[in-house]
Amino acid sequence: MKKTQQQHLLTAEGESLLSCGRIPWDTHPRPLMQRDSFFCLNGMWQFSARADGDFDEEIRVPFAPESLLSGICRRLGKNPVIRYRRTFSLPENFRPAYPHRVLLHFDAVDQIASVSLNHAELGTHKGGYEPFAFDITEALEAENTLTVMVRDELHRKILPYGKQCEKRGGMWYTPVTGIWQTVWLECVPEQYVRTLTIRIGADSAEITAEGAKHGEIVLTTPDGEECFPLENERAVIRPSAVRPWSPEDPYLYRFTLHTGDDCIRSYFALRTLSVQSVGGIERLCLNGKPIFLHALLDQGYWSDGIFTPASPASYEKDILSAKALGFNTLRKHIKIEPQRFYYDCDRLGMLVMQDFVNNGSYSFLRDTALPTLGLKKLPSFLLHRPKAVRDAFREAMCSSVRALFAHPSVIYWTIFNEGWGQSDSARIYDTLYSLDDSRFIDTASGWFSSKNLPTDTESLHVYFKPVKLKKSDKPIVLSEFGGYSFKPAGHVFNPAKTYGYRFFSDRQTYEDALVKLYEEEILPAVSLGLCGAVYTQLTDVEDETNGLYSYDRKICKVDAERICRISKQLTGYVY
Repeated sequence: MKKTQQQHLLTAEGESLLSCGRIPWDTHPRPLMQRDSFFCLNGMWQFSARADGDFDEEIRVPFAPESLLSGICRRLGKNPVIRYRRTFSLPENFRPAYPHRVLLHFDAVDQIASVSLNHAELGTHKGGYEPFAFDITEALEAENTLTVMVRDELHRKILPYGKQCEKRGGMWYTPVTGIWQTVWLECVPEQYVRTLTIRIGADSAEITAEGAKHGEIVLTTPDGEECFPLENERAVIRPSAVRPWSPEDPYLYRFTLHTGDDCIRSYFALRTLSVQSVGGIERLCLNGKPIFLHALLDQGYWSDGIFTPASPASYEKDILSAKALGFNTLRKHIKIEPQRFYYDCDRLGMLVMQDFVNNGSYSFLRDTALPTLGLKKLPSFLLHRPKAVRDAFREAMCSSVRALFAHPSVIYWTIFNEGWGQSDSARIYDTLYSLDDSRFIDTASGWFSSKNLPTDTESLHVYFKPVKLKKSDKPIVLSEFGGYSFKPAGHVFNPAKTYGYRFFSDRQTYEDALVKLYEEEILPAVSLGLCGAVYTQLTDVEDETNGLYSYDRKICKVDAERICRISKQLTGYVY
C-alpha cells in the first residue's frame, strides 16, 4: 500500500513570510529587558546537514530544519549533527562612544550548541529551551564569520525533550533540531545589568537588578512619571494608584531603569495568588477572589514552523482566538516558549498554567495504559530515574523559573505530567517552592500522586469516563479532559491517521457533543469544588485532530457564540 504523504499546511503568517522574503522575527525578543541596542541575525544562513563537509544548503533562521519555513523541510536522521554559518558586519553607530561590550544571544537551540566566531571558540551550551549568550567583544573583526554546530541527542532522553519523538505519531510529534529562536546582538556598557528579577504583590513590586549598584527607576503612569531610587541592586516600587492585573483588566506598569550608561525598559503588574476556603471548599483565588481557570491545552506547535511560528504576531492571534471563545487560561503543555508569547499573555490578559519540559524514558504500559485503567499510584522505587536524568530536569526547571518569574500571566507550575520522567517528587516540589512560593504548584498532573505528596492542587485527567469529583482538601483542577476529534477537510496534516479520544465525522455532531460535555459534566462540577478545567486542546497538532482550531489556524471548528455562552457561565460563576 502506498504511504500517504503528510500535507504541507501553511499558516496565514507563513504564507506572508514566504511571499515577502523579509527577515523573520526582526523584533526585540525580550520585552522584560529591552535596550535600544538590537541587531537581529535571523534570516538566511549557510547550512550543512553533516558534521563535516561543505555548507551546501541555505536555511532560514530561526526555523528548525525539519520545518517547512526553514527551507530545508526534512528529517535529519537519528542523533543528527548539523552546522550553521553566516557572515555579518556590525551596523554603523551600533557601538557607542562609552566603554562597552558586545553580547551574542541565542534564545534557544535544540540541544547541544557549540559556537565559534572568526575561528575562536566561544563555548558550548546544553539544553534546548533556555537562552544563552556569549561576550564576543574581543573576537570581533570588521567582517565576522559566525559558526554554530549542533548535536541533538534526543535518543538518550537525558535532556528535556517534551513531545518530540524520533518515530512521530499519535500524541508524539516531529522532533526539531538546531536553532529555533532568535539569534541577535546587543551592545552594553562595561558595567551593565545582567539580570532583572521582578517580584510582584498586591500594591508593590520589588526589582532586583544584578550589576546595578545605584540608579533610578522611572515609572510611567497615565498621570505622569513617578521616580524610585535603586540602591545596592534593589528598588521597591509602590505606585500611587493601584490597578490589579486580571484577564479582564491586564494593566501593565511600564518603567525605565537608568544606571550609569545602562538604560533598560521593562514592566510589571500587580496581582496576588492564594488558596482560600469558600463555603467549605478550597478555591484558587486571584487578587483575593475565586477564579475559575477556563483553559485550553496549548502544545505550541505550528504546521509550518513546528516549534516556531512564522511571526511573533502569531502568538497574539492564538491568544485572541482563545479569548474569542471565552477562555481565560492556556496550559502551555511541556514546552517553554520565547518571551514574546508570555509578554502577549501579560498584555492581553491570558492566564498561563506552565508545564516544565519532561525528560527520561516513557513507558506506554506504566505511564498511560495502567493509569487509564485506574492504577494511578505506584511505589516510589518504580518512579526512580537515573541521576543524570534527575539532575538535568532539576537544572532545566530552575532555569525556566528564572526565565518566566516576572511574567504576571504565569500563575501555575506543573512539575510532572502523567508520570513522564517523574522522580524525587517531594524534593522537586521543595526545590521549586524555594525558588517561587508565589504561584500554584501541581506536582503530579493526571496521576502518580499520593496522600503525602506535597502539591497545591488535586490534578485530574479524565478522558474515557464521566467527570465525577471526590471530596478533596485541595483545590481540584481537571488539568486535561475532552480531546474530541473532528477533521476539517483540506486542513489536516495526516489524512490517513487520526488521534483523539472521541471521533466525529461532521461539525454539528462534534459541536453538540462538546457543548453537552460542558453542560452536563463541567458546569455542575464547579459547585462541587472544581476550580479549573483544561480542554484538550487549542489547535490540532499533526495526527492529533482534537483542537478547536485546525493545525494551520485557518478553521474554527465551533460556533463562537455558542461556546461563549458556556464560557460566561464558568468565568462568571458566583461563589
